[in-house]
Amino acid sequence: MPVPPPASAEASSDGRSLRWEAHRTERRVELIKAARRAVHTLGAGASMEEIAAASGTSKSVYYRYFGDKAGLQQAMGDIVLAQMQDKILAAGRTAGSPRAGLQAMVSAYLQMAQTSPNVYAFVTAGEAAAGTEPRFAESLTSFFDAITGMMERAVRTYLDSGSPAAKLGVAAGYWPTAALGMVRAAGEGGLPRPPDRTNPPRPK
Repeated sequence: MPVPPPASAEASSDGRSLRWEAHRTERRVELIKAARRAVHTLGAGASMEEIAAASGTSKSVYYRYFGDKAGLQQAMGDIVLAQMQDKILAAGRTAGSPRAGLQAMVSAYLQMAQTSPNVYAFVTAGEAAAGTEPRFAESLTSFFDAITGMMERAVRTYLDSGSPAAKLGVAAGYWPTAALGMVRAAGEGGLPRPPDRTNPPRPK
């Protein structure tokens, strides 16, 4: 019958595992921050090799931590979307009226997207790969659901206050989703588009 290892040995092993996991998490965050700075400067079409070089490390390190470019987009997207959601919801909560809240949320969304259009384009590009990266698609859906939910509450408060718009009834429930879609389309349409690297111009 095998002799079980001493309890002290198990505790030591668990401690090393926890420290290694903490180190990996910290390193992962550092790599995401470095990649975000690189994309902000280089553009949304930056390759993994370019991102790694600008971050002062090798491409293999990024592949080891994120798997591929889609994995990096997903990881960076989770952080960017969480930051955008916090700022947008905070803007809505601190407004003096439902109407002011809607205006503040729209303004916060556009401001966040315009602060670094390259980063915004880089992370939302993962949406096009939703079939292969479902977790990012879920993050994006959760983000827009949270914003839509707050807009719905603001609209309902506005209608319940006796506004003449109350006669809209059930139709008013579609407004937040439609409005958010229009804001997103207008905001993204105004962002500079990354250059097409698939067909570089030929030298004359």
